[in-house]
Amino acid sequence: MNFTENIANRYTTKLYDASKKVDADIIEQLKQVLYLSPSSLNTQPWNFTFIEEGEKKQALAHHSFHNTEKVQKASHIVAFNVIDDLEYFEQKIEETLPEYAVQYYQNNLKGQPAEEIKSWMSKQVYIALGVFLSACASMGIDSTPMEGIEPEKYTEILGLDKHKTILAVAIGYRDEEDLNQLSKKPKQRRAFEEIISTTR
Repeated sequence: MNFTENIANRYTTKLYDASKKVDADIIEQLKQVLYLSPSSLNTQPWNFTFIEEGEKKQALAHHSFHNTEKVQKASHIVAFNVIDDLEYFEQKIEETLPEYAVQYYQNNLKGQPAEEIKSWMSKQVYIALGVFLSACASMGIDSTPMEGIEPEKYTEILGLDKHKTILAVAIGYRDEEDLNQLSKKPKQRRAFEEIISTTR
């Protein structure tokens, strides 16, 4: 299938088959996808934690609201974490980015309130989320982006210091009884013309 077909066939999985696990080589490929994801100025204000079966995965399930069963049954959970320490963030970009990028940050972003800068950093994480979900679709991996979690508990359970979790993604393979799959619940979108336009 081509990319458009992969996206057309993707849906948000509601029920996972706990007996099916994503192969280790696919997990490594997905790690590379996140590692290579784009961000504004190449600032990479993030890290990503892959959680396999074990005590932490079960602990996270208890802090995932209506997503508890997904966390329990999915092959892996991926926590999307953003840097939460601006001093640390600025240190990192000064160490790794070219001077023009550092200057742009200092001249256009640094003077803003801390919460606005952190909001901008969080938006970069959502860029990585889009790349990740697309990669899963192209690899035949089912996925569920989850904002319905307790981010502060995820941050605590994962032992994050300079970062905080803002969302998570469950990945694995759908259960045949999943009522959200397209054979049971076709994809719905508003009229194409309402969403897409062209101008000159």
